[in-house]
Amino acid sequence: MSTISSKLNELLEKTYDAEKGYKSAAKNSSDPKLVTFFETKSAERYNFGHQLKSEIKAFGKAPETSDSITAKVHRNWMDLKAFFASDDTEAMLEEVIRGEKAALEEYNEVLADKALPPTTLEVLIRQRDIIQNGLSVISNLEHVS
Repeated sequence: MSTISSKLNELLEKTYDAEKGYKSAAKNSSDPKLVTFFETKSAERYNFGHQLKSEIKAFGKAPETSDSITAKVHRNWMDLKAFFASDDTEAMLEEVIRGEKAALEEYNEVLADKALPPTTLEVLIRQRDIIQNGLSVISNLEHVS
């Protein structure tokens, strides 16, 4: 079961990353609708984190408490790209889409583990589906911008 908790901790770390990435996107956006959307997604990931922590604790393991080096670099790149891009909204949306597609892949990898307990499976499927729905919304926003 420790491998499942390790996978959940990896998802948790990336959830922290996404939460902070959305906060950064909200900070860098001048479009009030996008700011609201990004803030909502950040809060959503905050809630995901608490759900994942509960699942990790159910395995008797300690949840991770910080974000990854890769995420810090990505957020800095996103900030820099937004600052220098002629169309910062489009650049941010592209980065968000890339991040959400990566999140879906990570969730699907964990969900492929047939040893997941039903409660963990339910949490992960619900979170993955929310990410998938959000990706559709973001893709539509990108086409409108």
